[in-house]
Amino acid sequence: MQFEPGDQVETLDDIIKGKVTAVSGEQVTIETDTGFPMVFPASALIKVPAREEIRVSNYDAAKVKGIKEQSGRKKKIVPKAKARNLPKMEVDLHIHQLVPSTKGMSNFDMLNLQLDTAKRQLEFAMKQRIQKVVFIHGKGAGVLEEELKYLFGRYDNLKYYDADYRKYGLGATEVYIFQNPK
Repeated sequence: MQFEPGDQVETLDDIIKGKVTAVSGEQVTIETDTGFPMVFPASALIKVPAREEIRVSNYDAAKVKGIKEQSGRKKKIVPKAKARNLPKMEVDLHIHQLVPSTKGMSNFDMLNLQLDTAKRQLEFAMKQRIQKVVFIHGKGAGVLEEELKYLFGRYDNLKYYDADYRKYGLGATEVYIFQNPK
């Protein structure tokens, strides 16, 4: 077989591809795809047709993508794992969020208002089948936090734990409500 410089060739016995750079009698020098020059006997090579490169502009690719999207197939939008795990409901139990003024209220009155709000919001979440609720209670002396834990302990269909520290710090408790208690 006759080879000329520029021909695309492959070896018969190995997986080596390249372009002919020089021909000297029966010895053919090729430059491999990795850029190394190698010498082979002409009988160990086979000529392969040159591959034509397919060139596609960004405009053509966008046009095809637009047609594909219009074909009626809608992608299902799956929320990221972070978004799926975020609580659906937050309840801020800071007293200044519940009443415009604490004037005339004792600490006992404020605590009872906060606990009543927590119980009411928890019952609402259970009725609406909301699985995760975060109660923001603040750190303080920990009295409200302990009372909340006592309140949550009276329910069989939920578990509670500290909420995400990066978002809430130490002053929040997350409640997971089991939807199908056994």
